[in-house]
Order: sequence, then structure tokens, then C-alpha cells
Amino acid sequence: MLRVIPLTSVVLLCGVAIATADPQLGDDLATCRDRQADFQARVTACENLLSADRLTGKDKAVALTVRGNAMVNKRDYVHAIETLSIAVGLDPDNVVTLNSRGIAYERTGQDDLAMADYNLALQKRPTYGVPYNNRGTIQLRRGALQSALDDFSLSIKYTPKFLLAWTNRARVRTLMKDYDGAIADFAEAEKIDPTAQQIAGNRCTTYGLMGKYDQAFADCNALIERQPKNVYAINNRAEVYFMKGDLDAALKDYNAALQLNPNSVRALSGRGQIYERRKDLAQARADYRSAAYSLTKFDELDVARARAIAQERLAALTPQTPGAAPTGRRVALVIGNGAYKNVHALPNPPRDSKLIAGVLKDVGFQTVISVSDLTRDKFFDALKAFADEAEKADWAVVYYAGHGFEIGGVNYLVPVDAKLAVDRDAETQAVALEQVIAAVGAARKVRLVILDACRDNPFAPTMQHTLSLKLVDKGFSNIEPGAGFMVVYAAKHGETAIDGDNGADSPFSTALAREIKVPKIEIRKLFDIVRDDVWSATRHEQQPFTYGSPPGREDFYFVAGK
Repeated sequence: MLRVIPLTSVVLLCGVAIATADPQLGDDLATCRDRQADFQARVTACENLLSADRLTGKDKAVALTVRGNAMVNKRDYVHAIETLSIAVGLDPDNVVTLNSRGIAYERTGQDDLAMADYNLALQKRPTYGVPYNNRGTIQLRRGALQSALDDFSLSIKYTPKFLLAWTNRARVRTLMKDYDGAIADFAEAEKIDPTAQQIAGNRCTTYGLMGKYDQAFADCNALIERQPKNVYAINNRAEVYFMKGDLDAALKDYNAALQLNPNSVRALSGRGQIYERRKDLAQARADYRSAAYSLTKFDELDVARARAIAQERLAALTPQTPGAAPTGRRVALVIGNGAYKNVHALPNPPRDSKLIAGVLKDVGFQTVISVSDLTRDKFFDALKAFADEAEKADWAVVYYAGHGFEIGGVNYLVPVDAKLAVDRDAETQAVALEQVIAAVGAARKVRLVILDACRDNPFAPTMQHTLSLKLVDKGFSNIEPGAGFMVVYAAKHGETAIDGDNGADSPFSTALAREIKVPKIEIRKLFDIVRDDVWSATRHEQQPFTYGSPPGREDFYFVAGK
């Protein structure tokens, strides 16, 4: 991972001592300041001090910076920015705080603000190696290879034991076709930590581009042998097979990666290229579409490159003629997941989905696919089949009722067989909302996703929380769908929807089913009315929320009227 900065490399500035008669607070202060201490111990110590409200000035800035770094590690970037900004106000010269806030800005897609923080930190301390590396990753994503190379070199100059700077410079040298220089950098990285997985994983790609396939496969195979579920390494090996022209082996690896993580953008984009090479353009478009859509503003470098390829090829392969889809054809996929195997079942979603499916048929949708209690694999199969239908339609609508929540900034819908022992399992066990967006993406006019799924996370009581992901126990996060897409939540982001009482349909599905049948209500206004109805019916406990909109130059009606 290119921009993940180990916290051992984040050097906190020591503050001024505070007088205290409490030995515990004194011990906590020493631990909070100690940049060599175990990070979790530092977090606990700093939180104790902040809770006791015994810190001021630079000491408080140090404690807030540790808190902010913990939030960055949990991907709670909004609160991290707020916390680190307070710390900057208390100690404007703390370059570690500036660097940490830069990381948080970068992860929220605010690269200009991130660059400003990195630059300011370097102005204050030109020998601080970490911000050079972080600035270089932004330059690398922007395609400014020479600037990235210069920054990584400066990071190495001032922090020669910073392994990520060496592997990042190796990667940019690979992109600049300085393969010998890249291999030399990987060798230096091995001197620091010969077991670091990013060395073999990335060197595999470098050797592949050099045409040294035996050495490439030796690196990738050794890493995969140690970590059979390492999707990053499997994708890298697939790319090398593709370079070699062995499309069968590449396809096998991409399929293996997707079996482990059906949401993998890299695997979908890579498999799309194989299908395109083999002239299977329908399959290529389907995979490109699944890789093309993003609801976040930040991608890791490899994901960003794969997504850009998918977007470019999808545009090239998508028919642009007005007659590409039959006029007026409307299709829908309705999913109700209730019979969960590993958490408490939900009685309402199957009922709600049947209600909505019936209403859509009544108002003239030519195809309504109604399914319930989908496992992970069947969920993705249903989305793939529906995407084929959407490609032939003007309207494509997906309605989903069931468990759903946000983890690490990504919204997920939960199959009935999902097992989330650890928060990061969501990446492989659940269905990213982007995949649902992709399923409606081929429709010519209306691309609508309706989510009656803002319920409490049922896995929260037993799920192990890691330092690398933030888990939201309730609701979905806010999103920014692309132009021409409309996503409707049954409850505002971060809040939960209410199920119906005593076997009744949910307030949201009840209001939606009623209003859809009313003639001559334009779709944007219809969801405003549904919002008001639910808000009133739940006595101001639940407020649906709509993101995006269909194309603006035309009105759209479920029932046009006379």
C-alpha cells in the first residue's frame, strides 16, 4: 500500500512538561510524549490526559496529534481533520501534526490541502523525510513522475531507513522504465526489511515489464505461497501473465482474485481487458462498468490506474447512438434479504421487496426481477444478470431491503451468508454499493438505486475492530454519485431505518409503494413526498435522503398520466 505510513515513522514533537501531583498522570504524560512507545499505549495515555483536562499548549497538541493519528488509522478522516486542526492551532510549528493532517486531507480527496500541509511542514523542517514521501505519492497519482522521483529521493536522503520511500521510488522508476534503478531500490529496501511484502509484490511487476518472467513469477509465487489470500499479489501476477500473453493464466488469476474479493477494481478492470482482447465485448463492458464507478474521492495508486483504464475502455465500447436502447423500456431488480445465517434475521425485507416488485409491475415495468435471501455469490450473479438487462433499457432501478452499513468509508449491502469476524472482512464478504451503481449504469436515462437498508450493524457486538478501518455501527455514509445517477436512502446517512411493527411493511416501503402509483409526479418530487411522508409517519424519527438526480433536461414519471 503506497501511502500507508507506519506510525513508528510518525515522529511526534515533545511538549513542555506540566506539573502534576498525580503519579498516574505523570506516567501518562511520559508515555504520551514518548515517540518510541507502543502506539496503542500512547493512545491510551494521551486519552487519559485529555479526559482529565490537565493539558495545555504544546502538550495538548501532542496528545491531540496522537488522537488524530489514531483516527487516520481508523479512516475517520473527518474527525481526524477536526482534531488535528485544533492541534495545529495550539502548536503551529508541530510538523508531525501538519503531516498527519495532510494524510487525512489526502484520503478525503483534498489533494491541494494535503500538499499545502506537506509543503508547510517541509518549510518548517526541510530535513523531515516523511512529508517528502507523502507529497511524492500525490505527484505519482497525478502522473508527475519526475517530481515524484525527486520527492522520494529527498525522503530517502533524510530518512534512509524509511522502507516505503525506497519501494515508492522503485515503483516510480518502474513507470519511468528505469528498471535497473528500480531493482536496485528494491535491494536497498530488502536490507531494511527482507520480509516486507511490498518488495516482492511490486518487484514482480518490474521484472514482468523487463520481460524477466521467471524472476517475476518467483517473486509473486513466493508471496502468494506465504499469503494465499493476498489479492494484491494475485492481481500483480495476473498482470505479469497478461504481459507475457498467457491470457488463460491471467484470467484464472483474476477469477481467483474476484472469488476472494468480488469488489476488486483491479481484477475487474484486468479481466475486462482480457475479454476485450478476445472480442467478448459484452463481458468486457460488464467488467469495465463494475470497475468504473466510484463513490469516494480517493483511490490507492493501483486502484486509480485500473479504474481509469476501465472508464476509458467503457467509454470506447459503449454505443453512443440514440437508438442504442429501446425507447421507454424500464427494468428493475428487487432484493429482500431477511434470512441471515450468522446474525439476527429480518422479517420485513422479503415482504417489503415483494410489495415494491408488485407495484413496479403494476406501473408498467417490462422486467421486474424479484429475488430474496441472496448469498454473496448469488448477489453478484443477480447484479451481473441485471446489468445485461439494464444495457437494453432506458430505466434501470434496484431496490434493496436488508442489512447494510458503512465500514471504512465504503457502503456495503450484506448477503445472508456473510461472516464478519473482523471489520475488514466486509471487503470480501459484502457487496460494495459501487457494484450496485454499476448494475444500473448502462441504462440510457434513469439510473436509480433505492436502499431500505439503514439498519444497525448486526455484527458490531462481536466484530473485532482493527486499527486500519473505521466501523460505523449505524447507517450509511453520505455519497456523491456521478451525473445521471440517483441514490435514495430510507434514512439519512448515519441514521437507521425503522422496520414495520407487527408484520406491517416498513414506513419507507409503504410510502414508496403508495406514491409510485400516483400519476404525474416527477421522480425528483416523488422522493421529496416520500421523505415527508416517512418523516411524518415516524414522528420525526426517520428522514429519507436522496443523492444525485437523473438527467436534468427531461422529466421522468413512474406513472405519466394523461
